[in-house]
Amino acid sequence: MRSQRQADYTWTVLALVLSWAKGRGKITANPCERGGRVYHGTRVDFVWTVDDEAAFLEHAPAHLHLPLLLALWTGQRQGDLLRLPWSAYDGTAIRLMQSKSMRRGARPVRVVIPVGAPLKAALDAMPKKSPIILLNSDHRPWTPDGFRASWGKACAKAGVIGVTFNDLRGTAVTRLALVDCTEAQIASITGHTLRDVRSILDAHYLHRDPELARTAIHKLEMGYATQGEGK
Repeated sequence: MRSQRQADYTWTVLALVLSWAKGRGKITANPCERGGRVYHGTRVDFVWTVDDEAAFLEHAPAHLHLPLLLALWTGQRQGDLLRLPWSAYDGTAIRLMQSKSMRRGARPVRVVIPVGAPLKAALDAMPKKSPIILLNSDHRPWTPDGFRASWGKACAKAGVIGVTFNDLRGTAVTRLALVDCTEAQIASITGHTLRDVRSILDAHYLHRDPELARTAIHKLEMGYATQGEGK
């Protein structure tokens, strides 16, 4: 086997074959019935670094810069960003209703996201050639497949490997947490539930992040310094 993921897939196929045979009386037992998984995927390492961002902005086509900034500064899904109209941006904030919540039949999630300075500068400099903000090189709205293909090529050219556009949503959550935003503050921007934010931070994106450790020690040092001044 070339990977643990492939081993799990092979085991699953074998278990299904043996289950079929057992159900038809061909065998008396399925030895793969209680097999465990070897591969356990996580998102621990699937966060865009500052170096990834810089490399992408340096080497990727200009029309892909704004999608990167929108994802990093809003924490929204690819589909919602590709459909985002200029009417959703009033110069200070972006207002949108997340489509995934509507597809699930759940209560629609509306978010109002204050626009940070880097994103505002990019939006204000962008000529409005369509009602939709994000356009391809032909100045037309992206199709999902077209965007994924172009994004993948741009990442390869920039040497950005191991992360996808979808990972920018979790990266946004991480960056907000690293500047001491609360879970409620993060959820108000990204549209996650509080439970989802907590799950992302606990299980995946902030798994033993060294920056958190440095921040914690710095706070401890400041605390000791303050106590010393009070004596």
